[in-house]
Amino acid sequence: MTPGLTGKMRLAASALATRTIELDCDRLPFRYEKVGWRKLLNWIGLEASICARSVRPWGLPTHIQVEPCNLCNLRCSLCPVTDGLGVPTGFMDFDLFKRLVDEVCGTVLLMLLWEWGEPFVNPRIYDMIAYAASKGIKVISSSNGHRFADPEHARSVVRSGLDTLIFALDGISQETYERYRQGGKLETVLNGIRNVVAAKRASGSAAPRINLRFIVMKYNEHEIPLLPPLARSLGVDVLTLKTLYPGHDCDPAKDADNPFIPENPDYQRFRYSPETGVRIRVQENLCKHLWNAPSVRWDGKLVSCGFDIHQSRVLGDLTTSAFRDIWYGKEYQDMRREFRHRWDTLPICGRCSYAWVGGNCARETVHEAVIPGA
Repeated sequence: MTPGLTGKMRLAASALATRTIELDCDRLPFRYEKVGWRKLLNWIGLEASICARSVRPWGLPTHIQVEPCNLCNLRCSLCPVTDGLGVPTGFMDFDLFKRLVDEVCGTVLLMLLWEWGEPFVNPRIYDMIAYAASKGIKVISSSNGHRFADPEHARSVVRSGLDTLIFALDGISQETYERYRQGGKLETVLNGIRNVVAAKRASGSAAPRINLRFIVMKYNEHEIPLLPPLARSLGVDVLTLKTLYPGHDCDPAKDADNPFIPENPDYQRFRYSPETGVRIRVQENLCKHLWNAPSVRWDGKLVSCGFDIHQSRVLGDLTTSAFRDIWYGKEYQDMRREFRHRWDTLPICGRCSYAWVGGNCARETVHEAVIPGA
């Protein structure tokens, strides 16, 4: 029997009895109550098709990643945006976004509203969040935080209906912070966090849930003990430690010379052979993206996931086709079939984080998630 199938059957039975779905993203819980029957049955069917690895999924996706733009106001050391994505750059058109939401809102539970670039430089970002939220989709987004140093942006994100906002803060001194996030100012980010916390309190809103995210690297791992008191002083809701993705080409041969990989193995994303020191390959790739989490780029192109940075395998285009037609279409079916039979030979899947022990589990990639006040 497929691993996890028994557990999924229990979850499905419980969801049918209570009309409640519970899931997590980056080890943060999301709870949906009084779920409509269409969305509930779609979720059950899709989870079953993930176990079966059916070429044609038994439902439409319950998760979706949408890229508001692929431009950024910082230059981060390991980010492909810094080096150049090799694809056109721009902002997602709001009308295109609305059409996508209208097509998927009957099944999608969670939208991850970021990909490559800083989502909050898109001038329509708050309209995008508000529209998706108005259609019953929980929205989570991630930011380097600089835009929220302007109090009006902080008030706008609170008004928008965003469920969760991740602040990426990878150093608690300017020296460590700018080592990775070049051009960034630590105090600007801290003021942005304070502004969003203050806007929440002023409006009496519990949302967005604020997640202080710290990517652990060699030069900042000594700061980990100082993070909980910082999180408490800022008033954030959650503190998470994330393991480092060691480079967008994910070349295991470069790990030994990578100056960013932390020394503490507990905070290294991958597991290494004690004999050779080389990353250990997984026997079974548990990735679900082809069945449950499509990636939509700013210009409407659909790709399998965020790891297809350069859009080497476009599966469809929303400017010319309906989402449903793409999801069940030949390009998607062909890639699912190839993944099912020979994932390790695919140029994208054979090199991504999920291909290695430690890189394919949220418990590993997000090392810890704690409530600062607990």
